[in-house]
Amino acid sequence: MEQNTHKLLWRDDGAPVEWRISDGLTPYHRAVAEMEARVAAILAGEAPELVWLVEHPPIYTGGTSARAADLISPRFPVFETGRGGEYTYHGPGQRVAYVMLDLNRRRRDVRAFVEALERWVI
Repeated sequence: MEQNTHKLLWRDDGAPVEWRISDGLTPYHRAVAEMEARVAAILAGEAPELVWLVEHPPIYTGGTSARAADLISPRFPVFETGRGGEYTYHGPGQRVAYVMLDLNRRRRDVRAFVEALERWVI
């Protein structure tokens, strides 16, 4: 891993990041509830940061730019999210990486952070 990637992803204090890989399918609503609880625990200093790899049953998630008219035939449940973008399909065989890192403990350069994160996960 490149030196710049290390600086962007790892904390200066060397605290570890937990990695979790869930077997089977994780319902989307359950994943959101678990992530919200984990983020609160991270911010309270009660849990380590987490990268969580999951697969969901077939669903669509809608970002802030999603328009209902864009789904010609919504065959699967649709979950509105607070993220940017339009609709995204998630389903079996597609691993999703949920990253719960305290960005206040890292260099504040969003573009560089996302690029480093992509390299890290791949």
